Amino acid sequence: MERPTPAARFAEKVSTSGPWSLRRDCPGPCHLWDGSQNEKGYGTFWLDGRTVKAHRYAYEQANGPIPAGLEVDHRCRRRACVAPGHLEAVTHRTNILRSTNHVAARAAVTHCPAGHAYDQANTIRARNGTRKCRACKNASARAARTRAREGRLAVVKPIRPTAPTLERAA
Repeated sequence: MERPTPAARFAEKVSTSGPWSLRRDCPGPCHLWDGSQNEKGYGTFWLDGRTVKAHRYAYEQANGPIPAGLEVDHRCRRRACVAPGHLEAVTHRTNILRSTNHVAARAAVTHCPAGHAYDQANTIRARNGTRKCRACKNASARAARTRAREGRLAVVKPIRPTAPTLERAA
């Protein structure tokens, strides 16, 4: 009995009747991987004595080798999907910004909570890489200097106590 080819073994583990993607740019239903998955939910496939990720294998079979410096992105956002139309080779930055994690959410913010735009002139990069609003930082520093100045000023008390006079009482 002949051994099945890797492509035949791969096809046995794919369910082509998966759910339709809710993303507009993903044609057709997801092809869900029914084989083994790693701890993060990506399909894994045994090929030539080593384990490869199923979505990478599917991309390479449909489009050729993955270009250097790029990674395969699931446009449908389902890690178990191996549909070639849902996979795209993109940079790591593009892949992260397309996701729904906190990094993508922060990058999508265009204005500070006070409503100032994060543009070239109004943005300060902190040491940890986060963005700070220059207008808000300047206003905060100005308020802190005012509070410090008021704390240094002596309290002025009148020299003689003022007693109510008849003119003032009337």
